[in-house]
Amino acid sequence: MLYKKSLIVSLILMNLFLIFPSKEVEAIYSNEESKSLYLDTTESVNVFNNSGIYLNKKDIDLMAKIVYGESRGEPYEGKVAVASVILNRVKDYRFPSTVSEVVKFPGAFSCVIDGEINVTPNDECYSAVYDAIASEEPYVKCTFFYNPAIATCDWMSNIRKENVTQIGNHVFFEVN
Repeated sequence: MLYKKSLIVSLILMNLFLIFPSKEVEAIYSNEESKSLYLDTTESVNVFNNSGIYLNKKDIDLMAKIVYGESRGEPYEGKVAVASVILNRVKDYRFPSTVSEVVKFPGAFSCVIDGEINVTPNDECYSAVYDAIASEEPYVKCTFFYNPAIATCDWMSNIRKENVTQIGNHVFFEVN
């Protein structure tokens, strides 16, 4: 179901970026669900039902790189969850307010630290990002995740976690 939804969203997004490469895009919608997703201006997509988060193609590419670097080998749902964590951080006052700033925040993602961000993401990673974007609300309501088997940060193991969800090898959680 997620894959089918992401395919539709990705086709719509690709068409938007191809049809309107440099001019302002008017609000495009045919029903209430797409109305909240496609209130587009200057090649951007509104996320999470008018949350104030707008993404452009560079943001989507960067998110796909993080999804690849952090969750290759994980189930598809885990990839969507990683993309949701990025969006949740952009939305959360405790984190920077853009995808680029969230990704570049010191120590935020191991794939940035070890240079694995410089990859070419596969189609599944883009689909996962599109599914996270298409959600009316976050796929997981978490701002952190880690793989307990390989994590090098002690604080993640020892901190009190809320809203804990395990998908594949990753544990997704929130702290307050």
